[in-house]
Amino acid sequence: MPLVWRERPASTDDGSVLLVLHGGDETGLRPPSRLNSPLLRLRPFERAVRRAPQGGTVGVAEVAYLHRGWNGERADAAVDAQAALDELVRQIGPATPVVLLGHSMGGRAALRIGGHPSVAGIVALAPWCPRGEPVEHLADRRVVVVHSDHDRVTPPGESAELARRARAAGANVARCVIPGSDHAMARRARTWHRLSTLLVGGLLGHWPLPAPVAKALARTGEDPADLDLTLPLWS
Repeated sequence: MPLVWRERPASTDDGSVLLVLHGGDETGLRPPSRLNSPLLRLRPFERAVRRAPQGGTVGVAEVAYLHRGWNGERADAAVDAQAALDELVRQIGPATPVVLLGHSMGGRAALRIGGHPSVAGIVALAPWCPRGEPVEHLADRRVVVVHSDHDRVTPPGESAELARRARAAGANVARCVIPGSDHAMARRARTWHRLSTLLVGGLLGHWPLPAPVAKALARTGEDPADLDLTLPLWS
């Protein structure tokens, strides 16, 4: 089963859930290792959300991939993410809002399944965004991309291009740029954790989104205004 609970929501009546999707490889049919460092990289993000005021009411679940890689048209990570999301909704009901938090390959998977009606928002961290990635299903969805301008693994220009196309397709999109960091989010880690916490809780309605993000998310269509937001607005 690709759904693993870390913390179940406090209530199915007024609860909410963060579904975490870790990174992986472009190709690879073997399962993730037992150590699974890409997953461990996201555990501090989970803790940061849970430790925030009102964060204790947020349930946390993870997608357990069956394969390490995306594997071309198989899109294995997205298939597993969809199965995990479907099972999550089956267990807690369709009315409970879910935010997807994905890093790298997990960011691509989160964007790929983000049209699900239970998804309240998507936070894509350093996402892998190959050219031509579909965006039409994201219409009317809130999408926040967070990327370093020095990422050497997933080109930040490609996430910028996806953000523009998604907004033009009717999505509510903001893209936050963290200068001088890296793909692993090790440099300026506290900034990544803090910003992600603000975004997750804001998209779930537990606290206000940062004002520049809220302003950007209010726009759709071809207008590029306020799409790219550069720190240190929240550092």
